[in-house]
Amino acid sequence: MPLDPAAFKAYDVRGLYPSEIDEAGARDIGRGFVAYLGARRIGVSRDMRVSSPALAAAFINGARSQGADVVDYGMLGTDQLYYAVAQDRLDGGAQITASHNPKQYNGIKMVRAEALPLSGDAGIGQIRDMITSGALPPPAATPEGLRITGTLTSRDIMDEYIEKVMSFIDPAVIKPFKVVLDAGCGMAGLVAPKIFDRLPCQVTTLCFTIDGTFPTHEANPLLEENRADITAEVIRQKADVGIAWDGDADRCFFIDGSGEFISGDFVTALLAEAFLLKVPKGATIIYDLRASHAVKDTTARYGGRALMNKVGHAFIKQRMRQEDGIFAGEVTGHYYFKDFYYADNGFIPALLVLELMSKKNLPLRDLLAPYRERYFISGEINTKLASMADVPAKLAAIEARYADASLARIDGVSVDYPTWHFNVRASNTEPLLRLNLEAETPALMEQKRDEVLAIIRGR
Repeated sequence: MPLDPAAFKAYDVRGLYPSEIDEAGARDIGRGFVAYLGARRIGVSRDMRVSSPALAAAFINGARSQGADVVDYGMLGTDQLYYAVAQDRLDGGAQITASHNPKQYNGIKMVRAEALPLSGDAGIGQIRDMITSGALPPPAATPEGLRITGTLTSRDIMDEYIEKVMSFIDPAVIKPFKVVLDAGCGMAGLVAPKIFDRLPCQVTTLCFTIDGTFPTHEANPLLEENRADITAEVIRQKADVGIAWDGDADRCFFIDGSGEFISGDFVTALLAEAFLLKVPKGATIIYDLRASHAVKDTTARYGGRALMNKVGHAFIKQRMRQEDGIFAGEVTGHYYFKDFYYADNGFIPALLVLELMSKKNLPLRDLLAPYRERYFISGEINTKLASMADVPAKLAAIEARYADASLARIDGVSVDYPTWHFNVRASNTEPLLRLNLEAETPALMEQKRDEVLAIIRGR
């Protein structure tokens, strides 16, 4: 069965198993990954999906046939693979996962040395072209023509990973908050118990049995239907906070005591505060251009420097290195940490939010109250256009309409007025425009949201 080129995305390889990605495809990707990097030693891990063991074995087989030594880390969350690659100084690594997608999907996230990500423009496209054009280099061989197969070893990094994550907080500060956790039957069910067993919190766990068939709900907390269980339990228990993870546990999401879902930009603002209370003034925080002004305002209030950045983890991680950023956040729930090799992590945010709640002796709802009284956000609103050719004209119309504003063209168009602002950006893969807008009152937010949508959707 041929590997579907459409499975090669902007940040990973992902598709339906086995129609779009299967064992033969995973083996070829393993070969192409090693060939592209010129790697001599790589790491491989996998999530809990039913097809992950077979795809991991095939990827490992391909990498070894290309001459690379492979360290098999077994079943891990994606951020643990990042840790392993950086900590063990490997040439690269691959996580077999489809992240938050439904059970019938699988895929591969790939990084180079220091856990730097491969992307469609840097690695993933080249590997795709090698495979689809039949240009994969021949398997490794000696000058005499004898095949060279890389070695295969295994290693358990769980305990040292937990120590690394715990180092971001002072556990003695944590108060016995009532906490509800939902692992979505994903990889958080493996990791979270080892972390929360060290804390004095009163913990209730949901969907902690690791099961790649997702018998309760999909491991995608961004969808409201997948938060129904944790929301109901938080309300029933009058909990101080609810925390949910996606399937590969590199993202966490928060529910307050009233059952309200917390947007990623408000979480980014809280995490900025948590860091800036610990470090000298002037530290740099990176945030994505869709975010609420709560992020830059909070950063300024605590003496930090806030820099707006293009969406996407490859761009965020590069900017953090350039600017020596200590922390970065995206509204989609990806949070990045300088002291975690500039990589994203799904457990450090949970710990930092609990530590901030403890320092201020406030449940999450009260901690967020000042933001909710000042910042009113639309959430991301998508509009499908007739074709990709329509995108430039719509962006130009927006620029013309708001020419008197402060404009930025980092990713799409960002428009900034004293009492409201927005960003409109195009999808990388389909004729879609995405609007994120914020204003200082609910009425102004709704008025300006509808005004901008009329431009986008007008004929």
